[in-house]
Amino acid sequence: MRILQFITSLRPGGAERLVTDLALCFREAGNDVSLLLLDGSQTPFLEELERAGIQVTALSKGYRSMRNPFLIFKLTRFLKDGRFDIIHTHNTSCQYLAAVASLFLTLRMVTTEHNTSNRRRGWSLFKPLDRWMYSRYKRVFCVGEETLARLSEYVGPSLDGKSVLVRNGINIKKFTDAVPDSEISSAPGYKVIMVAAFRAQKDQATLIRSMALLTEDYHLFLVGGVDLPEDEPNLKKCLALTESLGLVDKVTFLGKKANVPSLLAAADAVVLSTHYEGMSLSVIEGMASGKPFVASDVMGVREQVKDAGVLFQESDEAALANVLKTLRDNPGYALEVSAKCREVATKYDIGGAVRRHLSEYQSIMAD
Repeated sequence: MRILQFITSLRPGGAERLVTDLALCFREAGNDVSLLLLDGSQTPFLEELERAGIQVTALSKGYRSMRNPFLIFKLTRFLKDGRFDIIHTHNTSCQYLAAVASLFLTLRMVTTEHNTSNRRRGWSLFKPLDRWMYSRYKRVFCVGEETLARLSEYVGPSLDGKSVLVRNGINIKKFTDAVPDSEISSAPGYKVIMVAAFRAQKDQATLIRSMALLTEDYHLFLVGGVDLPEDEPNLKKCLALTESLGLVDKVTFLGKKANVPSLLAAADAVVLSTHYEGMSLSVIEGMASGKPFVASDVMGVREQVKDAGVLFQESDEAALANVLKTLRDNPGYALEVSAKCREVATKYDIGGAVRRHLSEYQSIMAD
């Protein structure tokens, strides 16, 4: 099959990691795979694909390109010339642009819904537009049960028959075989880490506040940066909060990093403090790390973490601090949590995701 994955960019993130891994696995399975980006800024994921010899085309470069409606003309020309068997879109801008392009071209398209919610769903004007957009796709892949239920509730009966559950996956071996990062390993005390961009969806602030409730020998490492200009205030808020609470020596902002498996392997506990998720790859990566995983008890997280990791009430820094203290003070309990987490994570190996994707693609081509 000739498969095109279409995503806004390859800046570090869960969807971007998934698309990169899928592209490599699709090609290994004998398919002709290409990627199309709205923003072709150089990133570690992009470099990984280029080293592997996978063709990556960018329609533009820079943040603003992600919302440039005039890219529809470049996109239509590209799709017309490409003659792809399957076009798979990710993220809002790509979903809409490909839907418009399908008015002029005959395309077999699928899309992935990565989250249980988004800002559009709070505006009634978007509902008819979204219904039209989803109608242009042969399949809508949802990464988790909650994501599927919420999208069906939002879009209504028009989604019946085309929405399917297709779970995300990761390369488990990268995490089980990871060598601990020396920068984190050499830090003193009990090391806590969170890997996430500073989006409004995430909740690094609660994790920072929890550090103020713990003794001086706890150290927090925050990995991630800013993907969009509107997310910049979230990072600034966290920096200001760290300073106002006198935590500059206890909280380290590492910025964007590509060696996530090594970073997680060097920590004592992995945390995801968030307001909502779809089926977060950060959750699976955290549970695959071999360390106790702690997360907010919210949609898109509790389904994966329950009975394995430890959940705390959303935005409750006292509850989070208590969980971290319990894990540190009870090594046996921490090892038990870690073992359960890794056992659950193995169910989400990338191989299963690849097989499900290819099966759905083949089904569409046979229609």
